[in-house]
Amino acid sequence: MCTRPLMRCLGGKGGGDGLLWHMDLKPYACGDYSIAMVQANSLLEDQGQVFTSPSATYVGVYDGHGGPEASRFLTQHLFPFLHKFATEQGGLSAEAIRKAFDATEMEFLHFVKQSWRARPQMASVGSCCLVGAILNDVLYVANLGDSRVVLGRKVSEGKENSAVVAERLTTDHNVSDEEVRKEVEALHPDDAHVVVYTQGVWRIKGIIQVSRSIGDIYLKKPELNRDPLFQPFGFPFPLKRPVMTAEPSILMRKLMPQDLFLIFASDGLWEQMSDKTAVDIVSRSPRFGIAKRLVRAAIQEAARKTEMRYDDIKRIGRGGRRQIHDDITVIVVYLDDPLGSSNGRLAHSLVDYTCSPVDIFSLNEDEAQD
Repeated sequence: MCTRPLMRCLGGKGGGDGLLWHMDLKPYACGDYSIAMVQANSLLEDQGQVFTSPSATYVGVYDGHGGPEASRFLTQHLFPFLHKFATEQGGLSAEAIRKAFDATEMEFLHFVKQSWRARPQMASVGSCCLVGAILNDVLYVANLGDSRVVLGRKVSEGKENSAVVAERLTTDHNVSDEEVRKEVEALHPDDAHVVVYTQGVWRIKGIIQVSRSIGDIYLKKPELNRDPLFQPFGFPFPLKRPVMTAEPSILMRKLMPQDLFLIFASDGLWEQMSDKTAVDIVSRSPRFGIAKRLVRAAIQEAARKTEMRYDDIKRIGRGGRRQIHDDITVIVVYLDDPLGSSNGRLAHSLVDYTCSPVDIFSLNEDEAQD
């Protein structure tokens, strides 16, 4: 009840879709951003957050699996660790980001061990993790798993014409990609079944598609997998060594005047549309509600694939919608002024924080009761 006024301030329901939440447009030091998400699972496993200040902007998209605990844990711990290590090292760097990811992973391991006797299944909960940081005209991107950030960049086509092209800034750590499969197999030369093709997709040990994450402790700590308490939730056979890591891929890039916007999204969006399609929608549409527009376009594509209409999907409850589409989180960040120096943006560059609701269905149920 205490959080309802805050959530109403930060965002709203999705115009007839009771499982869609959005915050249409907010200013930050270098431009504007928009956030939206839709719940498909019985419990929302995606989370998204944005922190803005005069000196830095942080964006996080966390796509959980096996339950919502790991993605919720990330919203509480990753940004504080980023701040901690950036402060200790005199500024953000790839090393500070790596330390923040390591510390978050260790803190989640501690949480799993504390919960072990009451909830050993927490060892099987994990989350993909995508983080962006904008500091003046420098962009850092770090990711684990298959959430993705795509840049919309303007290019010249002759003297008078220009176009906006899509540039992917992250690597999907998903064994459906042949290079990622080879990477995992090379780390386990004595295990011919470390990656297997099952139910139409490639999976590590026949269970999970992503090769890097926060959590999934049972795939990283073989000793926990062998514990009798975990047997109902783990493998029918023991692991010899870890088959997943929490080592992020990190990119640093200087932002240029032709860099127009960034699309951060969980794989629920990218399962339904290409990088180019997403960039085309953003470049040709008004800013207000742009993240919601992308989410709706993804649901409409999922409806088309299943020979349904969006209105039909709206009538399906949480859990049931997972058969049609995944949880989807989208954050669009416009890069108007990478230096954040003029045009009145300083008035909007105070410290601010936006976080998605823990569960959209529960939020809307509470509002209906009110």
